[in-house]
Amino acid sequence: MGVTRAFQTVYTMWLREMLRFKRAKSRIVGSLATPLFFLIILGTAIGSSYKIESYREFMTPGIIAMVLLFSSIFGGVSIIWDREFGFLKEILIAPVNRFFVALGKAFGGVTTAVIQGMLLMIIAMSVGVEYRSLLGLLASIPIMFIIGVGFISLGIALASRIESHEGFQMVMSFLTMPLVLLSGAFFPLSELPPWLKTAVYLNPLTYGVEALRWALYGEPEIPITICITVLLSFAVITTFIGSWLFGRAKV
Repeated sequence: MGVTRAFQTVYTMWLREMLRFKRAKSRIVGSLATPLFFLIILGTAIGSSYKIESYREFMTPGIIAMVLLFSSIFGGVSIIWDREFGFLKEILIAPVNRFFVALGKAFGGVTTAVIQGMLLMIIAMSVGVEYRSLLGLLASIPIMFIIGVGFISLGIALASRIESHEGFQMVMSFLTMPLVLLSGAFFPLSELPPWLKTAVYLNPLTYGVEALRWALYGEPEIPITICITVLLSFAVITTFIGSWLFGRAKV
């Protein structure tokens, strides 16, 4: 398979995901509603109750990571839709490498996730959240991209093995909330008991939250080099697993 055909395959799948996202206005609103509730209501309530003036700033990287997680991992459901409407069969029998098909879908899902993350970042500024610098905001974009790649690939891997919307939604609901709650999005890591700290450090989303905290505020509890190393490793591993399982998907 030539380089040109590989690029065309990736671009075509990416463009299809972007067009689908553009037409689903309610998807944007729905994906931001819950994180905004956490940021505005929960952040204000906890900050006021415990006299923590900067609690909303502390929460913001975790809320952005939550948006990336939900948008990315649920992006895998498009595979199930494609299977039901027959589009997946046409893709799998086409004379193109399935790895690049999966890669294009992953890039499309990641792009939509990053757009939603940036929208939340802007909305947070409008409700009083302050960031360290413009350079930090720009540095957060590639970090969001890496986080998105890891979790959209995980979503593709699971959707390639699950045949129904109901089954996929159940598995995703089972995964997403523990990932968020054990990511350090709502509490500092230094004060955790050892058994809970172990679970938090095994969670890849933790390193995404801390990397965003470094970019936006410069105060991570885990060194940024460790965060980026873990995120890149997670993204590479899940990308190859997702591509391999997508290549073995049945229609």
